[in-house]
Amino acid sequence: MCGITGYTGPKQASRILVDGLKRLEYRGYDSAGIAVQTDPADQRANALTVIKRVGKIASLRQAVPKDLSGHCGIGHTRWATHGEVNEVNAHPHADGSNRIAIVHNGIIENYLSLKGMLEHEGMVFASQTDSEVIAHLVAYHYDGDLEAALKAALKHLKGTFGIGCVCSQEPGRIVGARNGSPLVVGVGDGEMFLASDVNAMLAHTKRVVYLNDGEVVSLWPHDFRISDGDDQSVDPKIDHVTWELDAIEKEGFGCYMEKEIFEQPDSIERALKGRMDSEYGLAKLGGLNLSKKELHAMQRVRVIAAGTSWHAGLVGCHLVESIARLPALAELASELRYRNPVVEPGTLYLSVSQSGETADTLYAMREVQRRGGTVLGICNVVGSTIARESDGGIYVHSGPEIAVASTKAFTSQLAAFYLLTLSLARMHDMSHHDGSLFLSQLKAIPGLVKRALEQRDLIQALAKKYCHCSDFLFLGRGLLYPIALEGALKLKEISYIHAEGYAAGEIKHGPIALVSPQTPSVFLVPNDHLREKTITNLKEIKARGGPVIAIASEKDLEVAAIADDFIPVPDCDSRFQPFTMIVPLQLFAYFCALELGRDVDQPRNLAKSVTVE
Repeated sequence: MCGITGYTGPKQASRILVDGLKRLEYRGYDSAGIAVQTDPADQRANALTVIKRVGKIASLRQAVPKDLSGHCGIGHTRWATHGEVNEVNAHPHADGSNRIAIVHNGIIENYLSLKGMLEHEGMVFASQTDSEVIAHLVAYHYDGDLEAALKAALKHLKGTFGIGCVCSQEPGRIVGARNGSPLVVGVGDGEMFLASDVNAMLAHTKRVVYLNDGEVVSLWPHDFRISDGDDQSVDPKIDHVTWELDAIEKEGFGCYMEKEIFEQPDSIERALKGRMDSEYGLAKLGGLNLSKKELHAMQRVRVIAAGTSWHAGLVGCHLVESIARLPALAELASELRYRNPVVEPGTLYLSVSQSGETADTLYAMREVQRRGGTVLGICNVVGSTIARESDGGIYVHSGPEIAVASTKAFTSQLAAFYLLTLSLARMHDMSHHDGSLFLSQLKAIPGLVKRALEQRDLIQALAKKYCHCSDFLFLGRGLLYPIALEGALKLKEISYIHAEGYAAGEIKHGPIALVSPQTPSVFLVPNDHLREKTITNLKEIKARGGPVIAIASEKDLEVAAIADDFIPVPDCDSRFQPFTMIVPLQLFAYFCALELGRDVDQPRNLAKSVTVE
């Protein structure tokens, strides 16, 4: 949540900062601003020029003079936590003398006591935010060295932060600090970048350094220095970003979410590539950092995740139990951390996060590790905190996901769970023959997803028919229950229509009271032993006048005849239906949102990468 950019070098800073913020807008779009060390010759300028606007980056871009001088500055796009959305609360925040400006991601938990102390020292606050405390605190400690002042300020702070800071008296210098909120350095040719996400700098450099918690960095155009909490220098590890710039462009699609939905055949294939040994019916997962003996010794699996990643974890746990025959449970990260969990020997924990920075998941992972647990990460972003701090893991390789509502990362996470399930199953009861068959069916998934996407026009027509309903039920059983949860979440996230996902067998235990001619039910009908049970549930809804949209195998003519509307999906083994069933639900949510005029990529109140609790 929230996005940070920083630049120091020979080029016009304001343009680079605003362009970088545009690439980070999915992280927050309540307001945005920049602070630039303007050239002394510029008659309009103070030593620092701060420009802020409410709304999206387009508003800020219009407000920034095209000829604004200055070669060093910081920028921020905000997802509000403390204080209402207005220009005063927008970042950057400056001290009273406009000498020091900061941008901040995260939450300062003790800001009220710090604010009281600083006000007692005569400092005047302008905003309602917790972040402004940092600017005044740095100014309070400033004595000619910005890095020393920031380090002194950090000693007072409790909470999470990614901070960028500039001072009018130190031209060309940016100082950054990280604790619990991502921050990355971009190493250019005679220029340096600071950002909360590599997307902000991808147009300029692919050489990056990911900061760890407790580290502080100073940037100048030709150099940078990282030090830790003990003021000891840290040797930087420079990574190379493999994503291309066009991966974060729309490439002819109307919005990022549409693009990412239709990228899924390719993104799933990337998640599987090089990881399937058909000859031996095995999955090859080289990053687990566990020996075969250690993996075989695992007696149970626990998933730690939030939101869409938790839904992927529910599918994964069902697979692990039913196929690998190990007890498995998906935990909500925000609950596990504060529950005083029992971490048992022989338990494999899986920390699942698209960004690898999800605060609840990261903190829960650390709590499990503190108690001696083994945690593997399932992440999309290389170099992310969970990827670096976990004991091993699986990259899902879905590529950059810009739309706030996750789509391709979800199906790539599913692919990772299928591969891990195969690894565990082949160590226990699954035969070579069954392993090879499982892999052949998994290989077919990208093609089946591509066929499912061909129902675009049908689903768009159904969205037009139903988008003005105020309530929806999404119902599924077994492996398709988590898919029902995910379908309901997608509709809520981007269309703002109230939707609830339930296990279909639970409708008689309360949810059936919601059924009416104005409340459609979306049924996911499996082609396994639960099919007849699900059809019975479907008929119960029909008998009470509830409209039914059914999604089932293209061969299921019985369901097509019963439902009010029918979306066929390619026929496949029931174990792999989560891939084919989720696609129509993603498209349905997308087209409902379009029909209602919603901002699909940047839905209200939401932001990508939830880095605060």
